[in-house]
Amino acid sequence: MEPLDTSAPRLCVAALYCFTRFDDPAALKAPLEALCHEHGVRGTLLLAGEGINGTIAGTDAGIDAIVAHVRGLPGCEGVDVKFSDAPHMPFHRMKVRLKREIVTMGQPDIDPLAIVGTYVEPEDWNALIADPDTIVIDTRNDYEVAVGTFARAIDPHTKTFREFPEWFRSERERLLGQGKAPKVAMFCTGGIRCEKSTAFLKQEGVEDVFHLKGGILKYLETVPQEQSLWEGECFVFDQRVTIGHGLAPGSYELCHACRRPISAEDRASELYEIGVSCPACHGERTEEQRAAYRERERQEKLAARRGEAHVGAVYRGE
Repeated sequence: MEPLDTSAPRLCVAALYCFTRFDDPAALKAPLEALCHEHGVRGTLLLAGEGINGTIAGTDAGIDAIVAHVRGLPGCEGVDVKFSDAPHMPFHRMKVRLKREIVTMGQPDIDPLAIVGTYVEPEDWNALIADPDTIVIDTRNDYEVAVGTFARAIDPHTKTFREFPEWFRSERERLLGQGKAPKVAMFCTGGIRCEKSTAFLKQEGVEDVFHLKGGILKYLETVPQEQSLWEGECFVFDQRVTIGHGLAPGSYELCHACRRPISAEDRASELYEIGVSCPACHGERTEEQRAAYRERERQEKLAARRGEAHVGAVYRGE
């Protein structure tokens, strides 16, 4: 375990993705991983035959080096990158993983490179979702939606993105009706899930499909709070947990047992125990599991007293 550097300056966080075709993603793993370690960059990057996705953090110079490397990969010249700041390193370690999909939908015939919805710039998003003829769908998972969402947005109550196609097929008639189909506007954290969800709807025969370019992160960065239709905070997949307008740090913490966001009200519950359980997961775990979590929490505290980082976080990814 490496010592914690408490004197380090604010760090740069880069969330990026690019749909492209990698003939041999395994060959890209080692050079990318080595470069991240060389520059002290941490986080998670996912590689698959359909492209790259992930969030990383480090110094400005380190992040610049990784982004430049990614832009040199086949088809990644225009990789979408969203930058923000973090007061402390939001990741425990660096991981480059090989996956079947860079965002798991479980629909092998979906190809965002072939068909996708219409991109909507953040400054034009309010007008679209305020239109009564537009159906607004939040494509994120239930624990993310609970933290914050757009006014009028429909919550599919999905546990994972893989459940989205089944949800839409079961709700399609109720949502779209029998007459002229309404416009469908969808959004997610950084944009990647909407690349697939809009491609899926287009393949299902829905014509007027739109999605927020750059996702919620770009909207919160771009649109002034006084003009915003966003309500609440936005869950992010690192130790910041949530962010608000201007990408400012949010008020939620993370339950280290289930990785869900927890509010001040949750922390006041008798079901909340630091590192062990929260109101959302207490009934999902056995006493044996909670005992293991208590031991992990004890080890983390011992590591902190020694000035060391205890590696144990799990990246859920967008």
